[in-house]
Amino acid sequence: AIMASVYLVLGTLLGVYIASELAFPFLNDLGTDLPYFQFGRLRPLHTNTVIFAFGGSVLMASAFYIVQRTNQTRLWSNKMAWFTLWSWNAVIVLAVITLPLGLTQSKEYAELEWPIDILITLSWVTYLYNFIMTIHIRDRNKVPHVYVANWFFMGMMTMVTYLHVVNNLSVPVSAFKSYSIFSGVQDAMIQWWWGHNAVGFFLTAGFLGIMYYFVPKQAQRPIYSYRLSVIHFWALMFGYVWLGAHHLQYTALPDWAGSLGATISLAMIIPSWGGALNGILTLSGSWDRLREDYILRFLIMSLAFYAMSTFEGPVMAAKTVN
Repeated sequence: AIMASVYLVLGTLLGVYIASELAFPFLNDLGTDLPYFQFGRLRPLHTNTVIFAFGGSVLMASAFYIVQRTNQTRLWSNKMAWFTLWSWNAVIVLAVITLPLGLTQSKEYAELEWPIDILITLSWVTYLYNFIMTIHIRDRNKVPHVYVANWFFMGMMTMVTYLHVVNNLSVPVSAFKSYSIFSGVQDAMIQWWWGHNAVGFFLTAGFLGIMYYFVPKQAQRPIYSYRLSVIHFWALMFGYVWLGAHHLQYTALPDWAGSLGATISLAMIIPSWGGALNGILTLSGSWDRLREDYILRFLIMSLAFYAMSTFEGPVMAAKTVN
C-alpha cells in the first residue's frame, strides 16, 4: 500500500511532464543529446508506472488483505508474500532503468524485455499460488464457500498469467534484445489480445474484486444480489478474452475477427452495467450515509465512472465509430 502511494505520485508527475512535452515541444529539444527524457522513452515508463507499479501494488495488497478476512485465516506463506513484494518492485526498478535507455520490445503494455518478463512471471505466479493456497487451507466449516471477490481476484490472476506468457514468447538474441515468435498480423492479434485484457483483467476484474469486498463492508450491508455478482464474474471471464480484435479494425486482420470483437464488446455492456448497478444498489436503504461517509462517496463515484467507461469502450469498438 505504501509503494502504491509512491508509484501513484511518481506516475502522475511523469504523466504531467510528458503531456507538457506534447503541449510544449521545446521540452523534447532539451534532451537532444540525451534521448532518455524525450516523449518516446518516457511515455512507456509512465504507463508501466501507473498500470503495473501503482495498479499492481494496489491489487497485491488488496488481494492479500481480502483473502485473509473473507476466509478467516492467515496467508499460506508470508515468505512468498515478501518475495512477491520485492520481486515486483525489482521489476519496476528495472523498468525505470531499461525503458529510458530504449531497451524495449515495442509492444504496448508489454515493453519490457525477456529477462524482466521472466521475473514478472515468477513474481506473478508466486502471488497467484499463495492466494489460492490461502483459500485452500480455510476452515470449510466456518467458511463453506469462496466469496465472490476472491473469484474475481483468481480470475484476474489466472488470465493475466497466460496472457502475459503467450504474448511475451520470444527468441532472445542478446541480454536485452529478443524477437517475438509471432509475426505480421498474428503478432498484432496476440499483442492486442494481451493489450486489451491488460485493461479487461488487470485493471477491471481485479479492481472489481476490491469493489465486491469494500462496498458491502463500508455500507455495512450485504451485496445487493449475490447471484448477479456470480453472473457478472462468468460473463467477464468468458467475454473479455474475445475483445482484442476491435483494436485492429481496418487493418490486415480478417474482417470477421474485428466484427466479432466489436459485437462481443457491445454485448459486454450488459454484465458490466449489471455489476456497476449491483455495487450501487448495495446502498439501498442507507443512501443517507453518503452525506457523511466520504469513503462511500468515492466508491459510488468509481462505480458510476465504471458504468460510463464500459459504455464508451464498446461504442468506440464499433466500426462506424472506431
